[in-house]
Amino acid sequence: MRLVTFTQAGATRVGLLDGEEIVDLRAAAPGLPTEMCAFLEAGDAALDAARNALAAGGSRLPLGDAHLESPVLRPGKILAVGLNYRDHVEEAGQEVPKLPMIFNKQGTSAHPPYDPFHLPRASHVLDYEGELAFVVGKRCRHVPADRASEVIAGYTVCNDVSVRDWQLRVPTWTMGKSFDTHCPLGPAIVTPDELGDPHALDLRTWVNGEPRQSSNTKNLIFDCFALVEHLTTAFTLEPGDVVVTGTPGGVGIAMKPPKLLVAGDVVRIAIDGLGEIENSVIEEPEATVRIG
Repeated sequence: MRLVTFTQAGATRVGLLDGEEIVDLRAAAPGLPTEMCAFLEAGDAALDAARNALAAGGSRLPLGDAHLESPVLRPGKILAVGLNYRDHVEEAGQEVPKLPMIFNKQGTSAHPPYDPFHLPRASHVLDYEGELAFVVGKRCRHVPADRASEVIAGYTVCNDVSVRDWQLRVPTWTMGKSFDTHCPLGPAIVTPDELGDPHALDLRTWVNGEPRQSSNTKNLIFDCFALVEHLTTAFTLEPGDVVVTGTPGGVGIAMKPPKLLVAGDVVRIAIDGLGEIENSVIEEPEATVRIG
């Protein structure tokens, strides 16, 4: 299945993406939660009800009549991994890490798969990072790698948008990775039974149609299951948490000369079996200034 969060007729809710249509679970299975974290929290019974709704074929609307949101509107955690492809380690001039390099992106950075993201007023040193992400489906702690697949609800595409000067001016990267709009996700959470092996997927990134990144998730240094084991050694993962697994080589800051993003650029990221996201870059609007 392909789980989505969408807005239509002023209401935001969970559905299933099926080609160019959305199965509206609010209509097809009225007893299900309409928010993704609550839906995942409801467990296998909710997933089975959604599968039945998909098989029944009713309560559909055209994809063009809806707005796709970030699959998880406000993740409790967005945990990301630095330097997790060898070619990216090399272009960054770093050593291959012995353990996963974990940092946070704030939940408010989660962003729809096709909406513009901001060139912030605080910096114009803006970069893209095409990445595989996975969404946690079960509350879990101390999960061994060989059971990690049991706690993953599904996989999605991410752009780990990065404000490089803010990222690198201090040892911790959270500020430079967490600007609002800087975690486009989607278009859907693809469940493991539909996707198959998450570690054999081609990943590609284009900027204005120019190829920038091309790799395969088999090249992850620490794969999705190893990351679950590592993270749950320290803390509980909860339904709706998002783990962003790292980017391959080809980021803009490492090019000679650097090719950073400017307003008007369009970034497209595609991963086999998951689809693609595409976001334009816009100047941060004045409307983001708010108190209260």
